[in-house]
Amino acid sequence: MGQVGVTHDGEMGKDMGEAHMRRTNAWRVWGAAALVVLGLLAPTALMAADETTRVTVPVTLLDNIKASGAIGYVIILLSIAGVALIIIFFVNIRRDALVPPDLLEHVEELLESGDTAQALEVCEGNPSFLSTVLAAGLQRIEKGWEATEKAMSDAIEEEATTLHQKVGWLGLIANVGPMLGLLGTVVGMVMAFNVIARATTAPSPAMLAAGISMALVTTVEGLIVAIPITAFYIFFRNRVINSVLEVANITEELMERFKGS
Repeated sequence: MGQVGVTHDGEMGKDMGEAHMRRTNAWRVWGAAALVVLGLLAPTALMAADETTRVTVPVTLLDNIKASGAIGYVIILLSIAGVALIIIFFVNIRRDALVPPDLLEHVEELLESGDTAQALEVCEGNPSFLSTVLAAGLQRIEKGWEATEKAMSDAIEEEATTLHQKVGWLGLIANVGPMLGLLGTVVGMVMAFNVIARATTAPSPAMLAAGISMALVTTVEGLIVAIPITAFYIFFRNRVINSVLEVANITEELMERFKGS
């Protein structure tokens, strides 16, 4: 009986030892698997963290303006000048400013009554495109119709030239803007290639970023200035052409009553 009991206890101890070893081996397997998974996921997590860090660094508008350098500042100054000219032209190059309706009505009444002296005084006291042309004709009215017509024609041509010259500043800005942008592009690329030429090792993207940023930003700035200002230039140029034709027709109709005298 004693021997049987000892044998039974030995088998139980052996079974418990084997179970303990199985549990230990299982934990080792799970631990190794966990280490493998962590080893696989760690680079991905680091890459994701690094990518997140790069994405969350903002590039502001001021940063882009600074990247454009001196050429970009010149383009910005041109854009400010263009906006100022557009505002001035909207005020001065319009029908009520070039052909004031009250002046037209008053002068027409004076001419119908034959009071050319008073009409001339009114035109000289209210400068505009219409009054300048009428004043030029009224000053020559005593010398005959041909002299009057020539004086008005010369005045129309002179005023039209003046208006076209004013509007031409918009055309100049519209042409210079993209040319400055192209200059910035060339200068930026030269800067980038100089970095490559002087580097003893392969340059990093950060080393090339300054030149490339200047090249791209100045191009964008030049186009942003040129596109709307070109549109406004054509708009005001057509308005001047229409105003010249209108003033020529109005003055001829007003002064035609003196054609036979």
